[in-house]
Amino acid sequence: MFTTTGSRGLYKAPLSKGLLLVLNGLTVMLTLLPQYQEVFMYNLQAFTQQHQVWRFLCGRLVCLDVKDAFCSSLLIYNFRIFERRFGTRKFASFLLGTWCLSALMDFLLAQAFQFLFDYEVEELPAGLLAPVFSLFVPFYLLIPRMPVTQVLGHIHITNKSLVYIVGLQLLTSSPFMWLLALSGLISGGLYHSNVLWLQKILFVPIWVSRIGRYILEPLFSSSQPSSETPLGMGATLDIQRQQRMDMLDQQLLLAQYNEARRNTRPQSQSGLLQWTRLFPSLRHRGQNRPPMQPSPQAQTPPSTQPPLLDNSPVAEEQVRIHLCVSVYVYMWQPYETFLGEDFSATAVSQLMSFFVPQVARLVEMGFSRTDALEALRASNNDINMATNFLLQH
Repeated sequence: MFTTTGSRGLYKAPLSKGLLLVLNGLTVMLTLLPQYQEVFMYNLQAFTQQHQVWRFLCGRLVCLDVKDAFCSSLLIYNFRIFERRFGTRKFASFLLGTWCLSALMDFLLAQAFQFLFDYEVEELPAGLLAPVFSLFVPFYLLIPRMPVTQVLGHIHITNKSLVYIVGLQLLTSSPFMWLLALSGLISGGLYHSNVLWLQKILFVPIWVSRIGRYILEPLFSSSQPSSETPLGMGATLDIQRQQRMDMLDQQLLLAQYNEARRNTRPQSQSGLLQWTRLFPSLRHRGQNRPPMQPSPQAQTPPSTQPPLLDNSPVAEEQVRIHLCVSVYVYMWQPYETFLGEDFSATAVSQLMSFFVPQVARLVEMGFSRTDALEALRASNNDINMATNFLLQH
């Protein structure tokens, strides 16, 4: 449903896990004990007239509406990518800074609405809603937008569309939710752009971070998933991509070594790799086609072009197969080692004419040439899979 943000679950995201467990647990408890819900109501009138400052603390933490709690939990789970990318302390500082700024923005926007429309806003939706809306600012600015499909030929569906849909659902859940959303977006923009050095004023101190690391992190930490390939958890995206590609290279080498040991019978193909095993999709690609009768040798006119330069469907199929093979082994061994000595330089140029545009498209998207080559090699030259891989890791 959502964008793939590295490893599944809440691995390397203890703060996100703590927020999900604690806040949702309190929401369930208040649903079962409605007599205590009044304490956690976000009542602006009680703050302005009765000076109950604690309303800002209790009313802006726990959601009293189960639907709001569910939508905000989905968004927090999706935004855990920022905790992995920034680190827990910086992510906590962002939430703390936007929480404080949004408290001020809520009061100012409520007063401005009362001044313009002569309507007093007495109560706002409770919960950690404004900081959740503030996370849409780095989500819009830092997460790349990648088209996935189209609806009716004009409406583009991207890898971020469903996240915006959940945010829209949360926005329309109550009449004054737009005020919290606007407050959160303004606070997120101010804190992300570091206006008036807000990041140096509103932050989590180092000693608080150390206390949380030794006391709270062991309670909310998650183990690394064992059902999937381990992902790199470097501090930057370049380090994460390099770690991921190094792991894939090790797995490919190990698979090639195991395949060579299992290959005890002589094979017609030369080289270390057996393409019918490594590429099962290529093995069954032509099984539904009608059988083609080979033409006699005497009737075959001599051709001055290499076989791969023919325009027949069989030749085009060979070019695609050789392309996948060459991409898969690119930068490992020369082409002639796997494709045979009769694979001429002209055929190599023909092959690279298919391969280079794929690399150029990825480089134009902002990825380095090395990462593009590695992603294409790992995805068998599937441009969509390579793009997904580079964006998500």
